[in-house]
Amino acid sequence: METSRIMLRRWQDSDATALYKYAADPEVGPRAGWPPHQSEAESLEIIRTIFNDATTWAIVLKETGEAIGAMGYGPSCECKLPSRPNEPTVGYWVAKPYWNKGICTEALALLIDHIRKTTDIKSLVSGHFIDNPASGRVMEKCGFVPTGETAEDDSLYMGAGRPMRVLRLEL
Repeated sequence: METSRIMLRRWQDSDATALYKYAADPEVGPRAGWPPHQSEAESLEIIRTIFNDATTWAIVLKETGEAIGAMGYGPSCECKLPSRPNEPTVGYWVAKPYWNKGICTEALALLIDHIRKTTDIKSLVSGHFIDNPASGRVMEKCGFVPTGETAEDDSLYMGAGRPMRVLRLEL
């Protein structure tokens, strides 16, 4: 999957250096609900485990070939979003140097197009922490609509009860 600026491709072990460079930033992971990476070895382990599935991709800047974020969908995450039966959760993040450049919106639009063309999924659910409204704007630009529901998570990084706003996209 690609546009003129980015491509979504499978994560590779060789992405560990770039992943660590960006995921170690203390402003990146907490916005998405995970702690900053502590080492390149940890980043490699995440590539080999969490990112090693058929519905998770690296967001790669075509100009440099570097992985600068992640995009994916799957079973409802630990964040307990109010999903419907067979409704996957969408998640993403992008490195801080690429914030406010439309890259997440571009990547999410690619993912949605891929899902429409290759699956029979009827809707997607996602959410963003209330203290990260930029993530909600990405979803809304791609057609997600606020459901009026909120969720709180007791298991994600940054403590119990962190509120999330829930959005859904009908496909």
